[in-house]
Amino acid sequence: MKRAATPPPSRDGVGASSVALPAGSWPLLLDFLAAQFPVIGRDQWGARMAAGDVLDGTGAVLDVTSPYRANTKIFYFRSLAAEAPIPFEETVLFRDDYLIAVDKPHFLPVTPAGRYLQETLLVRLKRKLGIDTLAPMHRIDRETAGLVLFTVQPATRAVYQALFRDRAVTKHYEAIAPWRPELALPMRLRSRLVEAASFMKMCEVEGEPNADTWIELLEVQGALARYGLHPATGQRHQLRVQMEGLGIPILNDQIYPHHAAEPAPGEVPDYSKPLQLLAKSLEFTDPMSGTLRQFQSLFTLQF
Repeated sequence: MKRAATPPPSRDGVGASSVALPAGSWPLLLDFLAAQFPVIGRDQWGARMAAGDVLDGTGAVLDVTSPYRANTKIFYFRSLAAEAPIPFEETVLFRDDYLIAVDKPHFLPVTPAGRYLQETLLVRLKRKLGIDTLAPMHRIDRETAGLVLFTVQPATRAVYQALFRDRAVTKHYEAIAPWRPELALPMRLRSRLVEAASFMKMCEVEGEPNADTWIELLEVQGALARYGLHPATGQRHQLRVQMEGLGIPILNDQIYPHHAAEPAPGEVPDYSKPLQLLAKSLEFTDPMSGTLRQFQSLFTLQF
């Protein structure tokens, strides 16, 4: 019986990525990787192989002379030439054998992507806690602060992640945004969100609603207000798009209504204006213990 490919252990908190090798006529694995990932380039793949960062399904290192073997799987470790530290720290609020609750600061991504690798919540936690099997139960935006939950054991991961899929988690957010006294609050806002033509953005369109949020007014200070946002669904950028659609875009939003330019590689981001959106609390019944779990962020939003 053919042995299944096994992912290698994380390195410095970073898990390996995988690639399935289709039928093809590439003489060398390096030929395939250079063709499949032209942005990385042949020289960079050669350097990764020389560093022992490309492995087969048994954990054996693959080098620039390794032949291409169709219908197998390989693993590789990403690397970034330079990654500036993000100067904000996460806080572990709760930990048991199955679950970890973390308070994430603004600007820190949850998982590696693009220009972020070591400076992500998942990799930081793997290094700090020494738990290679950590996986997020859900995601929040890099710009959003607040609660993120992680599972510890692969055997129970699907059970916990299903809580969000099945809408069994009560989620409360807070946001600072302009005050519009003519808005009739509280309100239930149901709309349909789809990917916009603009990069990274979502937009509201006509059609069957797929985004459902309860919005309430918590306090007013001058031209701004603090809002309580209670999403029943979890569409990408849901709260940001719906608030912008009401004419009250969340304070310091760099995507809605206008997408600001990303900092150039090596340029220090502007940390002085964090998005005023906070994942404030989460509540659900723990599927393993039957215990009612209630977590609350220690962060507060400032007018």
